[in-house]
Amino acid sequence: MSIWVDEHSRVLYQGLTGRQGRFYGLRNRDYGTNVVAGTNPNKAGTDVDGIPVFASVADAVAATGADVSCLFIPAPYVKEAVVEAAEGGARLVVVITEGVPAKDEAWLCNKLLRDHPDVRVIGPNCPGIISPGKANIGITAGHIARPGGPVGIVSRSGTLTYQALYELKLNGIGVTTCVGIGGDPVPGTSFTDCLAAFEDDPETQAVMMIGEIGGSAEEEAAKFIAARMSKPVVAYVAGITAPPGKKMGHAGAIVSGGKGTAAAKIEALRAVGVRVGANPTEAGHLMVEVVQDL
Repeated sequence: MSIWVDEHSRVLYQGLTGRQGRFYGLRNRDYGTNVVAGTNPNKAGTDVDGIPVFASVADAVAATGADVSCLFIPAPYVKEAVVEAAEGGARLVVVITEGVPAKDEAWLCNKLLRDHPDVRVIGPNCPGIISPGKANIGITAGHIARPGGPVGIVSRSGTLTYQALYELKLNGIGVTTCVGIGGDPVPGTSFTDCLAAFEDDPETQAVMMIGEIGGSAEEEAAKFIAARMSKPVVAYVAGITAPPGKKMGHAGAIVSGGKGTAAAKIEALRAVGVRVGANPTEAGHLMVEVVQDL
């Protein structure tokens, strides 16, 4: 199995007619993802290399049965685009866009919790989600991921998402699903959301978690692992040498007031039995050992 997306997912791209949307939409279709539609109110009735374009998400869902939407929409319009996707019938919304204002992210989380609690948002500012060999939604390069499990991956860092996938592939280890949740201050999906889904997935037997400085998501994940996880978890936390007050990469990765340090996160994870690598390669080797013992 895989979590949230598989070969049966029917995917539409909001922004398919733009340069990035077209590039990744067609690349993901070539990977095998069932890309069924795009949206652009000014280009309804046209197509992108055979993929029909509709005026709205609701029109696309009604015509194609799409249940997943991937957004390549400029940051100022993401809030409205996510609401359109949720109200139009998408059950999963993957937001690749970076630079979405934190106040828009907070507003969206409250809006969806109140009005559309059954809709899951991944991102913003994330690489997306891939169930290797089944569906690739976002900007992850499909060829770096080995299908077949037994490892699930969840990562705040986009680049380290790719490295985790490739480290496992080099060691002959397959992945059920890899979720890049993004590192913004208010993500739509958290570590604990993914850990819960992997815990419930019978084909995922171990989890690799990639964290980084800033916020308290890793500490919250550690509490969840202690209370709920029966499956082994391997982790890496980026930013061990980051000085306080310096932002790393994006808005969520900043140590402030002595909180959010990599050392504190590593300590919290190790305290609940998580094996933490000193670097991504070591984390990969630790996962090899875990898989051998399964």
